[in-house]
Amino acid sequence: MAEYILKTHGLSKIYGKKPAVSAVDMEIERGSIYGFIGKNGAGKTTLMRIVCGLASPTEGSVELFGKTNDLTEVRAKVGSMIEMPSLYKNLTAVQNLEVQRRVMGIEDKGCIQRALEAVDLTDTGKKKAKQFSLGMKQRLGLAIALLGDPEFLILDEPINGMDPVGITEVREALLSLARDKGITILISSHILTELHHVATHYGIIHDGKLIKQVSAAELDAECQHYTRLVTNNAEKTKEILHNLGLTNYKALDGSEFHISGEVKPEELTAALLGAGVGISAISDVMQDLESYFIELIGGTEAARIGGDK
Repeated sequence: MAEYILKTHGLSKIYGKKPAVSAVDMEIERGSIYGFIGKNGAGKTTLMRIVCGLASPTEGSVELFGKTNDLTEVRAKVGSMIEMPSLYKNLTAVQNLEVQRRVMGIEDKGCIQRALEAVDLTDTGKKKAKQFSLGMKQRLGLAIALLGDPEFLILDEPINGMDPVGITEVREALLSLARDKGITILISSHILTELHHVATHYGIIHDGKLIKQVSAAELDAECQHYTRLVTNNAEKTKEILHNLGLTNYKALDGSEFHISGEVKPEELTAALLGAGVGISAISDVMQDLESYFIELIGGTEAARIGGDK
């Protein structure tokens, strides 16, 4: 039976009359890397802030490590990096962590070395944070989140604005934390291809509602491939697809169809042309995470994603 680090029950947050998060039931298993996907304003950051105790829900509840009441104690097991980390630019990595250790009231000074080792920042010496690359700054922020030896990490856009080298650095750090230390991670990012490299599970939020939760294996199965068909007559196309036994399809705006399962292009083409249906396009498509997300929430205009609140 799966053990869950986080569950939310009907979680909602309303600002004025606008719901930022609406009746969200989220489940995150211990040991997983949960990729949290949503367009700008979908509610990702709001939900993360509630889980961290930085905001209060309007309705619903948060269950952390099996507890729903008085979460102060169990939140000590949670490390977080919400948006850009706050760093003292004129201090070294060690000095930054020492300040944070004292603020957090952590007595064990060894936590600094462990955190630096976890994110591969042990060799920065006297170099000040203002001289760090963006990737190094993000890893230092990650080290701060690790100071209390957390079992659960909550990371909001940790690779935002990075170059490919910085993205790779953070990606490897996250994979190592999950693999070697067994840390459960909730991570949001608008760089969906990067989430695909690390996530074991996904949650997709749209207009404040969690519209899908899926494992990486289930997602890969759903994204395997489909045949894209564009014609000039949607109704006749549907009729022909049904006659050919191709009933597992999605009809998009206009006369575009995404057909799952085995399709014989020659047979389909002949049937369509024989019925006087014009064909604009027919091709095999291997779907990636981004196209899956766009299709799920209803097209490119609905899917414009970026930094999120």
